[in-house]
This record gives sequence, structure tokens and C-alpha cells, in this order.
Amino acid sequence: MTAWNADNEASVSDSGSVTVLEGSSFCISSGSGDIPSDGGTNGAFFQDTRIISGWMLRINGAVREPLTAQRPQPFKATFVGRATWPGGRFDSPLVVRHVRHIGPGMQDDITLENYAAEPVDCDIELLVEADQADLFDVKGSRATGGDDTTRTVTDGKLVIEAVRHGQQRGTAIGARGAEVTLEGLRFRVTVPARGKWATSIIVVPLVNGVAPEQPFREGQLPHHREGVRRHLDWEEGVPRIHVEDASLQDLLNRSQSDLGALRIFDPHHPDRAAVAAGAPWFMALFGRDSLLTSYMSLMVNPNLALGTLQTLAGIQGKKVDNDSEEEPGRIPHEVRLGVTAGLSLGGTAYYGTADATPLFVAVLGELSRWGLSKDVIQPLLSHADRALEWIEKYGDRDGDGFVEYRRPNDHGLVNQGWKDSWDGINFADGTIAEPPIALCEVQAYVYSAYLGRSLLAHWGGDSELEHHWAAKAAAFKEEFNKKFWLPDKGYFAVALDKDKRPVDALTSNIGHCLFSGIVDRDKAQSVMEHLMSPQMFTGWGIRTLASDMGAYNPVSYHNGSVWPHDTAMVATGLMRYGFVDEAKRVALGVFEAAEHFDNRLPELFCGFDRGEFPGPVPYPTACSPQAWAAAAPVQLARILLRFDPVFTRGVVHLAPILPDTVGAFRAENVLLDSSRVTITANGTSGSIDGLPPGLKLLARPRPPLAYPPGSPEAASEHAGLNQPGT
Repeated sequence: MTAWNADNEASVSDSGSVTVLEGSSFCISSGSGDIPSDGGTNGAFFQDTRIISGWMLRINGAVREPLTAQRPQPFKATFVGRATWPGGRFDSPLVVRHVRHIGPGMQDDITLENYAAEPVDCDIELLVEADQADLFDVKGSRATGGDDTTRTVTDGKLVIEAVRHGQQRGTAIGARGAEVTLEGLRFRVTVPARGKWATSIIVVPLVNGVAPEQPFREGQLPHHREGVRRHLDWEEGVPRIHVEDASLQDLLNRSQSDLGALRIFDPHHPDRAAVAAGAPWFMALFGRDSLLTSYMSLMVNPNLALGTLQTLAGIQGKKVDNDSEEEPGRIPHEVRLGVTAGLSLGGTAYYGTADATPLFVAVLGELSRWGLSKDVIQPLLSHADRALEWIEKYGDRDGDGFVEYRRPNDHGLVNQGWKDSWDGINFADGTIAEPPIALCEVQAYVYSAYLGRSLLAHWGGDSELEHHWAAKAAAFKEEFNKKFWLPDKGYFAVALDKDKRPVDALTSNIGHCLFSGIVDRDKAQSVMEHLMSPQMFTGWGIRTLASDMGAYNPVSYHNGSVWPHDTAMVATGLMRYGFVDEAKRVALGVFEAAEHFDNRLPELFCGFDRGEFPGPVPYPTACSPQAWAAAAPVQLARILLRFDPVFTRGVVHLAPILPDTVGAFRAENVLLDSSRVTITANGTSGSIDGLPPGLKLLARPRPPLAYPPGSPEAASEHAGLNQPGT
């Protein structure tokens, strides 16, 4: 998930840093709660601007001795430390409780407790820096250090401001009872014996001198804020999961919480939630990431996919613009809230991605199978048709029927599939493929888009349109299997390059082809065997690139690492084609890997074999929580349940194949249409209580390839992305 220019959870990284976030606001600090002003990536961020770059609390001239950092709720973190007793008394009885809330600014509630039998005089000093640096300048170590900022004391607050990209960005810091200076805040207090002293430090971001609509305020409890209420409502609405395997239950619950944390809201449509890509650096709407995440999260809440589709539809391309790579009908790659992108979700967008547009249509088709009403799907059909027009007019750049990409400028992404690092697409010998590039998984998504539109036509009663798109899908599948198949190797090329040469590296991308169903059945066995080979399957997950390829590097971003979402998609494809044992092995590998990450899967981890180290090796800059990774366990649980609603046919499939290690599984409060159902499973038996009227339970998996392409049955059975196999 490379960003252009090359709602709420807290986490502690392996390095001891703590991240809290709400929507697109977040704060990265040390384990004590302090924010070192060392030019690193720490800080508090609002609308992609660092509003706090240094935050050092000193008590009696010394920093705290950190004791613990805890995350009792997703929108706050609690730090506990010990303060120095005046004169250096051993085993100090001064305890600091520091509760941080993040949102439209920041609120730090500081409590100093004195467990001694005598009162104590304390000098409390908070030193503050706010460089107003842009998010990606910080991430890329290009922040200036704040030398151009101005500092004033205004209305009893420290105000630090700077001009960034033509906007006056600023931070106002204040607290009741504080002595405010140009360096920060100071308190001189006496803490009574066996007593305590407390204050609340409020940080308010300013844009052209104006504060957010709902800033933190003295005396107002943070949990009354809209962002907190939204998260609590999310927690009430997601499934209540009970699994005999306690680690898996913890993993699934954490995934659901993280998905709620990663929601962002369109300020023009505050009832509409889309999912951001990941914290801390990708708290933005990403077309591909947000669509695949919301698809894999359907069992948690299908309305997340709906909100993502609605939000993306609102910024679908309208014109040709080589700078942003906007084209009519194209779904954007990334939309940001920072100073370079305006102040709304509808601000400047970058469109350089080949796969978000077909995925838009495919996910919309999937939603019709989940029982969403025509009232919400119908308005999106015109956007789906515009996306299909983009595929044929702009996506297929040379008229060969396949979708290719090549950036029209010198600053956009070189690679525009999910492996979007500069070296992500290469031949078996390691040579970099040259654009225009037609990726195999992009063609798989196009196939899903054609079938998805066929399903939507079936759902709308338009049999002529249904057969048109089903026939187009069948012809496209036939051509793909001719042009991308490598008979001498037994797997599909990852891409076709500028000369239409097959790019012959063995990659996980071919698993996405199984995922979509574009693979001919007579080729599926060989594809499975390559994906499950020691060169690809590490025991923890599927490598992005086989270990015997020329560009393989287990600690690279896309050339040998393991991405949980990618592995989940491969496992879904394996299950679709009936490779049940292999799909179960992969799913269990991911679940076991998660235990080494405190049951929160990171964006990616290194691609070493399972036998080389006691656990999976972390990738140094992986996002966590991250949307794809959070959704992966949900998708894997779903394929093990073989749970598949097909409202377009009035049935729901449930044919569990849960491994013995999982034990009994129960999910209450699962949303189907407007009903809340309970799914119960153990081994190979399962049941659903509370099904909506007219929906029949079938205790068998959905047949993946049972009907001839072009038939009405094929459209209603096959359309969409997830097709659990027999």
C-alpha cells in the first residue's frame, strides 16, 4: 500500500512506542506517554499535519519512570509512571496517572498521587514542540524541525503556528491553573499526604486560526464526543464471537475492534463510514485497500462495504487529468485530508491504480448477495457502469482486452497493482518488468466485475443485460487462460509486460486468480501445488514471491514477505476450488502467526520459513492496526465455516469444516439483511438461528463452478468474489 508521493485503537509496538487513534487523527509516543522531539516519527497528527512534535513532562526536574502503558478503550491510552521525590528519595511514593485521548486534537489528563504520610511540593513542567509538518514529510524524515514556527501566549494558551502549503496551521495548548510560557506549561503544586492533584491539558488544532467543530474542552468528558459514540455503537453492532480456541476468539474480537477503529467518515455525509487502510501512516481512503477490506469484513458488518462504495462513488473520476491520473469512471487510489489535499474527504485525490475500478463493481455485486436493499444499491449502478466504461476505454490501453497501467507523469506510482513498490513486478531472473503492465490479478478482478454486473442485472430483472455480461466474462476468462498460462511452468504469469511477454515469476498474485474463479479447472491443481510448495508457503503464510526467484528477499516489502490479507485471499481461492485441506493449513498458519503478534496481525511480516525462527519475524515499518490484516482473520473464519449468503437465490450456505483445534464456534448478532442471526458450528456441523423470512439454509457449500458460463444460474451462483469450494 504505497501512498502517492512515494475510528480508533491504541497499540504498543515491539519498540515500546504507543499509537492511539480516532478516525484520521493519531498520536505516536514513547511508552511513558512523552513525545521525544528528536526529528523522528513521533507526534500527534490532525488532518495529516503534526500538531505536536515534542511533549516532555518533567516532575521535580526529571522525567517519569514508566511502569505500564495500557489501552482500556480504542480511543485512549493510560500511562502509569513514578515521579521523582524532591531530594531523590529512594522508592518514591509519587505515582503519575496519565490518560491520553485523541480526536480533533488531544486531551491529556494528568493525576499525581502521593502515597506518603506527608505532603510534597512539586514543580511540574511540560515542554511542547509543534512543527506543523506534513504527515509524509514526517514519515519520509523530511520534516524541517519547526524552525519557521511562531510561538505566542494568547488568552492564557501557548499558540504555535506555521504556514504550510498556503495554510496557517497551528496548535493551541492550555490547562486550568497553568503558568503558560513560550516553552510550555508549568504548575507549582502541593500534593497532600495520601492525596492527589489533577489537571487536564487541552490541545486544539487550528487551521487558518479556526478550531475544529468539536474540539476537546475543559470539563467536558471525552467519551461524550461523536467519534467515541460512533465506536461504542460499532462495538454494539458487530457479532459477539465465542470460540473454544481462546486465542482465535481474541484474534477475531481484536479484528472487529480494529475495523471499527479504522473507519473514517465523509464530513459531507457523516452517517457514511468507509474504512481507512491502516495506522498510523495510511489513515486515508484507499480504493483497493478499502474495497478488499470491506469485502473481507462482510460477516462483521456489510454496511462498511456500502459506505466505502458510496464514498468512492462520490469521488469517481470525471475528467482526464494526467497530474492526478484521473480519468472518467476511474476509482481513486488514495484520498487524503492533509494540507495538500484540502479539508474534506472530497479534496484532492490520486487515481493511479489499475484494480480499484473493477473491484468497485465486484464488491457492489457481492452486496446484492448479502441482502442489501435495492434502495441503497440502485443509486450505485450508474457508477458501476461508468467503472465498466473505464475498463474498456481507459483501462485497456492497447485494445487487447486486458487492463494495463502506465503512469502518464513522473511522480505517480510506477506499479499500480497491490504490489505497488517500484520493484514489485519482476521476471523469474529478477529483471524488472516495464510498463505498460497487465497484472494477472487485475484481470481476475475484471472477470469478477463482469460477473458482478451480470448478477446485478439478474437482481434487477434485466435478463438481456445479465446474459451480456455473463457471456463477456466467459470470453474474457477463456482469453486470460490462453495468454497468461505458462504451460512449461504450470502456473500463471504474474503479468504481461510492454511487449506482451509473460512475466514469469512465481508469485502469490496467482492465488487471487483462484480467488476470483478465473482459473480453468484443469489448471487449478497445478496452481495449488505451486502455492503450497516450500518455495511459497512458509508455514505462517504465503510468500509474495517464491524463494527460488531472482528478486526474492524475505525482508522486502513485496518480494518474499508474507501479507496476511494476501494469504487469506489465496486460502479463499484454494477453498473455492475444493482444496479444503490446503486451505485449512494456510488458515491455521495465519492464526498461529497472529499469536506471536499479541493476536493483532500486522500489515506484513518477513518471509522466513517457519522452522528458521521460533516465530514470524516482524517487518520493521509494518502498519498496525492495518485494515487488510484486521479483515484477514474474519475472511479465514468465514471460509472455514463455508458461510455464504445468496439472497439473489433465497438461500444461505453453511457447511463448516472447522479444524479440531478450533473447537466450538458461535457468532451472535450477525447482520443478514435487517435480521440478526446466530451462527453455531463445531467440526462439520452447523446451524443458523433467526434467518430472515424466505431465506433457506443449505448445509452444503456453494458450488463454485457448477454451471456453464453465460447461464442465469452461473450469474447468480458465481458473481462476486468469495466462492467457497466443495
